[in-house]
Amino acid sequence: MSGRLPTHLAVGALVRRVNDAGGFAVVRARGEAQSGAILVVIEDDGRIRALERFRDLDDRETLVPAGPSDSDGAAMDDYWRKRRVSDPDLWVIELMIPQAERFVAETILVC
Repeated sequence: MSGRLPTHLAVGALVRRVNDAGGFAVVRARGEAQSGAILVVIEDDGRIRALERFRDLDDRETLVPAGPSDSDGAAMDDYWRKRRVSDPDLWVIELMIPQAERFVAETILVC
């Protein structure tokens, strides 16, 4: 048995925490419930960027930038939709809240 939290629980916790804090969080695409990858699209001061949970060779998790940087909404939508074609297990979460990266790190990264 793995000590990792299933993806669907981590995503659910992130969405609840952001919404409870007065922000906006929505699941744009559902992936594989147990071990799907997570891509978080963040809108911050008119900028749209994405972060992805990444597991390195030492089995540590971190957040890495993904997709086009400082893109508009259409470019980011195109990016994640193309990613889902090659990886249907990918979860896509959209957040609109100050300090979104902090919410993501505190919720979905395993210490």
